[in-house]
Amino acid sequence: MTDAMTRIDETVKANDVVLFMKGTKEMPQCGFSSKVAGVLNYIGIDYTDVNVLADEDIRAGIKDYSDWPTIPQLYVKGEFVGGCDIIVEMTLSGELDGMFDEGGIAYDKEASNKIREANG
Repeated sequence: MTDAMTRIDETVKANDVVLFMKGTKEMPQCGFSSKVAGVLNYIGIDYTDVNVLADEDIRAGIKDYSDWPTIPQLYVKGEFVGGCDIIVEMTLSGELDGMFDEGGIAYDKEASNKIREANG
């Protein structure tokens, strides 16, 4: 395993929720990363953000690690969940809530419901 792959693996396994993204959760630098970070921030998820723009090895390595070609990428409890479109669909269907509930990950259920109401 390369150094980048080792760092990715350690980050994914050491944190309950990790978002590999362009930019940071406070300042996303692409629309897709902004959308996923916005959902997680709004519902109050405590997550680790990894700015792939700050490290080219991580940027390339995360695509190999997940076998997924795009960024952002969300991991919950060590498991790859998906990219922007999948996270939006899971949020609107309530499936993401279920994943957080199963994992014992705290979030604002009322805020999550508001997202669905606004998009229903």
